Amino acid sequence: MKILLIEDEKKIADFVCAGFKEQGFACEHCGNGIDGFDRASTGSFDVIVLDIMLPGRDGLSILKGLRKAGSTTPVILLTARNELDDRIEGLSLGADDYLAKPFFVEELVARIQALLRRVSGERQNILTVGELKLDRISREVTWCGETVDLTGREFNLVEYLMRSPGRVFTRTQILEHVWDYDFDPSTNIIDVCIQRIRKKMTSIGVAGDGASPIESVRGVGYRFRKLA
Repeated sequence: MKILLIEDEKKIADFVCAGFKEQGFACEHCGNGIDGFDRASTGSFDVIVLDIMLPGRDGLSILKGLRKAGSTTPVILLTARNELDDRIEGLSLGADDYLAKPFFVEELVARIQALLRRVSGERQNILTVGELKLDRISREVTWCGETVDLTGREFNLVEYLMRSPGRVFTRTQILEHVWDYDFDPSTNIIDVCIQRIRKKMTSIGVAGDGASPIESVRGVGYRFRKLA
């Protein structure tokens, strides 16, 4: 599980990240609202833990921006005990849960687990764009009603692009998030992987207009088409 923590208080952030790692969660931390919104918008996370009071850009503004952009990543707000109005506004803007400070990291972990169980099979585990359907639990992909046999890396690449249809991802972004470590930016490993995916899909069937769901953007990278 990959979690983004947006929290400006270093002591709290260190405490929470350490607790997540003990549970086997991968945790990425941002200490201000501007960087936090950028990572939440461009990264692929299972849950976002978002403090309301942040320098640069406040948590409610971040939440509103994410939901307006179509992000469905679950968000848990961290609030002060007297911020009742902020909690109400946060829930109305699309937050999935909130936790008042101070808190035990064990409770935060339990809320994350409960939240993911609640959304399981809805927006977290099933991704559908046009004729392509991806199940994160069974790791099955179907295209035009037929199963596509993808390798683990191919599956992760398709999932990454499917999360943001229409958005262009650079090769560097794809390398960082799908391969999880740096390659030489000039490598053609992504192009080869996408060629294999396309070949497997076109051997089964094609969308109504005959085009692949994964498009090349010359000089930039790749994107997943917004299929009807």
